[in-house]
Amino acid sequence: MSASIAFIVLMFIGLPLGLVLTAAGMVGAYSIGGADFLGILADRFYSGVSGYVLIAVPYFIITAEIMNRAGLTERLIAFASSLFGRVPGALSHVNVTTCLLFAGLTGAAVTETAAIGRTLIPSMRKEGYSAAYCAAVTACSAIVGPIIPPSIIMIAYAATLRDTSILGLFAAGIVPGLMMGLAMLVVSGIISWKRGYASHQRVMLSVIVSTGISALAAMGIPLVILGGVLTGLTTVTEASVIACIYALVLGGFAYRRLSRQDLWESLVSTVSFSGVVFLLLGASNVLGWFVTRSGIARHAAETIATMSDNPVVQILAVAALLIVIGMFIDVLPAIIIAVPVLAPALVELGFHPLHAGMVMLLALNLGNITPPVGLTLMTAARIANAPYESAVRESLPFAAAHVVIVVLCALFPAITLLVPRMFGVGM
Repeated sequence: MSASIAFIVLMFIGLPLGLVLTAAGMVGAYSIGGADFLGILADRFYSGVSGYVLIAVPYFIITAEIMNRAGLTERLIAFASSLFGRVPGALSHVNVTTCLLFAGLTGAAVTETAAIGRTLIPSMRKEGYSAAYCAAVTACSAIVGPIIPPSIIMIAYAATLRDTSILGLFAAGIVPGLMMGLAMLVVSGIISWKRGYASHQRVMLSVIVSTGISALAAMGIPLVILGGVLTGLTTVTEASVIACIYALVLGGFAYRRLSRQDLWESLVSTVSFSGVVFLLLGASNVLGWFVTRSGIARHAAETIATMSDNPVVQILAVAALLIVIGMFIDVLPAIIIAVPVLAPALVELGFHPLHAGMVMLLALNLGNITPPVGLTLMTAARIANAPYESAVRESLPFAAAHVVIVVLCALFPAITLLVPRMFGVGM
């Protein structure tokens, strides 16, 4: 109780979340073991950021930063545009498809929104799409990014729960991510047809081939990452380093679009974002130790079990709770706060760790587009110069489609476990 009070009070006064989590963990540790337990927390904080796999975080971030500045976005957009000729709402579908292609490069929804939105939203506005719709389709498609590997939130999840396989999570996200992209295309198609959004010239095979070849080298990055880790040739950390070197060579020598200023800005962004991630991971390990030691996770499992003995009801209840949490807390902090309590509870109730993990990540990922926070949707609305409230209304059909994906993955574990079983990872 004392830790909860400390958490609420410190959040209310506006202390940075990493410090809030650390302070709440300290108060909780003191409440169950006195001053002797406080000495343990420094070791817990260090162990939260010392995992070998966490080296991959800055490498994935800088890879995305380099590719954003190397003209990759334009190449992917050109290829996606060649696929949709006289289909109504061609640019809307291009937006979704580009986000899907980009998902294997960034691992972060906000980064993807900024990269694609700044290029595509102005073009969509010229073709008659409303600013609010442009913001909605961009943001709602970009949240595929954290689900299709590589993924920063998956690394954070695995770092928070040390017994969860990061390779397994990467594999488990592939099918749900592709389903999300397909769902966005379906919703985009229905809305574009009803509103009569513009089509383009008919599809030319020669254009598809030429633009595809131009974008092929860039699309090789996901293959480098996934191919290496799923076949066992590389670890996640080694794959992230190879991907970074690949991006440097591609952007600096093949595309010749990287300047010294670009590299400097990429490094600054990487250090800034990585610092936030590592502070939260260290703090989460402090709080997670208290949660485990105090028995909160066990009590959470008992509480969920008392709701119903039906596994479907149990996991849907957890998903609904996480969607609500995601409305008020950004995805990464929400993982840090909720996962140490709820994930062990679901595993104790008999759910497979990868299935439970993916359902939790899918549910929390919706927080990118749900008000009042909805950071990804807020970013897209700013780029489109659209009122946030209007963008929220336009996002409702897309958000509903994402909810359907969450429910399907919760009800049918085979969706998330298919690829891990194929490659024998995390099982």
